[in-house]
Amino acid sequence: MKKTLFILLSFLLTCTALAKKNCTNQPEQNWMRIEDFKKMAINQGYTIRKFKQPGSCYEIYGRNKSGQRVEVYFNPVDGSVVKSKLDG
Repeated sequence: MKKTLFILLSFLLTCTALAKKNCTNQPEQNWMRIEDFKKMAINQGYTIRKFKQPGSCYEIYGRNKSGQRVEVYFNPVDGSVVKSKLDG
């Protein structure tokens, strides 16, 4: 039982690590400051409800300039969109 639990836990941890987005290979010292990034996103028309930093990405949950709910992953070096998804 303990061995099965250990294997399952190891598998879940591996999946979680692999699930993190990779938006850049640049070191964090080359990334935009979070405050500057947020200002840039707001100037592009995004409303930020929640900000996260998974893996090597900046991620926001909020609304785009059309008012649609979105989840967007950004390259933290230049602020370009890596992945964007409309939330129903």
